[in-house]
Amino acid sequence: MTTIRPGLCSVTFASLSVERVVELAAEARLEVIEWGADTHVPAGDVEQAARAARLTTDAGLVCCSYGSYFRAGADEAVTPVLDTAEVLGVDRVRVWAGSIGSDEAAPQDWAATIARLQDAVDEASARGMSLALEFHSGTLADTAPTTLRVLEEVARPTLSTYWQPTVGAAVDAVLDEYRAIADHVSAAHVFSWWPDHDRLPLRARDALWTRFFGEAQSAPTPPRDALLEFVPGDDPAMLRGEAATLRSYLSL
Repeated sequence: MTTIRPGLCSVTFASLSVERVVELAAEARLEVIEWGADTHVPAGDVEQAARAARLTTDAGLVCCSYGSYFRAGADEAVTPVLDTAEVLGVDRVRVWAGSIGSDEAAPQDWAATIARLQDAVDEASARGMSLALEFHSGTLADTAPTTLRVLEEVARPTLSTYWQPTVGAAVDAVLDEYRAIADHVSAAHVFSWWPDHDRLPLRARDALWTRFFGEAQSAPTPPRDALLEFVPGDDPAMLRGEAATLRSYLSL
């Protein structure tokens, strides 16, 4: 059985300093951090990236990925994103498949997004990095079938996808989505929102997470990382307990 690394998305505590995020992750006995471009490590700020990388390593943790907000199809350069990721020392960058949901996207939207993703993946591959899609509403990767379509049309082995539970979906539906894209999932965002965007403890959705991790850990290509994303009340005091719950799922 492959070991999935427990970690944290820094966006979980966007209002806290890099130092405090590292401290919290270490105290919670997590192993990896995905640094986000939203506040902690802005794209192009290589000095901040170097600082975050140093603090992470000094705490015995690993920078696993860079959570960028690069949206393929928009007039946005990926080079600053990759420059930052390179200084962080990561080999995976999270990106977004455009800014239009699949049910609203016209053929030209698909064409532009796919072409831009191809170029971005090629540029990342030249640096020894891979890209991974954010599995999220408001993008072309908002359902399992459309995510598979994006991956197929981009047709690059160094493009993978993240997975997270679709908000409001029942457990069986969520797991069916995961199964459909499981061969391409490189990381999972872990949170319990129910029934809409209410942030609950992970244990509130035990039926989902115990089944998900049971399947994910025995999958032919398991996710490399399981990253806590958001905690109830955005409360740093909640992290230690949520991390313990995550580790318990990973020990199933």
